[in-house]
Amino acid sequence: MIKDIINKEKQDALNPQKVLNELMAGNERFTGNNMHERDFSSQIAQTSGGQWPQAVVLSCIDSRVPVETIFDQGIGDIFVARVAGNFENTDILGSMEYSCKVAGSKLVFVLGHEACGAVKAACDHVELGNITHLLSNIEPAVSSTKTDGERSSKNDSFVADVIENNVRLTMERIREKSPILKEMEEKGEIKIVGGVYSISNGKVSLL
Repeated sequence: MIKDIINKEKQDALNPQKVLNELMAGNERFTGNNMHERDFSSQIAQTSGGQWPQAVVLSCIDSRVPVETIFDQGIGDIFVARVAGNFENTDILGSMEYSCKVAGSKLVFVLGHEACGAVKAACDHVELGNITHLLSNIEPAVSSTKTDGERSSKNDSFVADVIENNVRLTMERIREKSPILKEMEEKGEIKIVGGVYSISNGKVSLL
């Protein structure tokens, strides 16, 4: 079956839980190798006059995490903001506010991923050019994660815990730093959720 694009009418009929369910169902289609067929030429034409995405996803830049693909979404279906380590900053918060308050998206999804190189570098306190400043955004997740083992990228379980902690702290800071998104969530207009993508099996697990 060829999947249609989301238009204004369809977007208005959505609610945050329905959008979350669709993204998770899309991930199941992806992992089951049963993805929707899409007429991309038609989607380009249909979205040339406007867009009505259902969600905004904050993801890492990792090339193994192609966001639209892992959620089985097409052109015009979701906004995607990407930065190494999937943390928020002022520009990304503004992009999320635009996505939800202006463009009508119903879901903010913070997506970390297994074996994240940025998180590993933060665990090792790497210092290199502009990467040093970038990694400082992940440091709160590193410092607040407990472990009985080595506090470095050599400790796989520590890295995994920091990845999850980084997603949770990013969600908290989105609420703290964006009164717009916080109010929308409190009113039930959007959900702010988080998850971790497995690069070994393609599955997204909600936190």
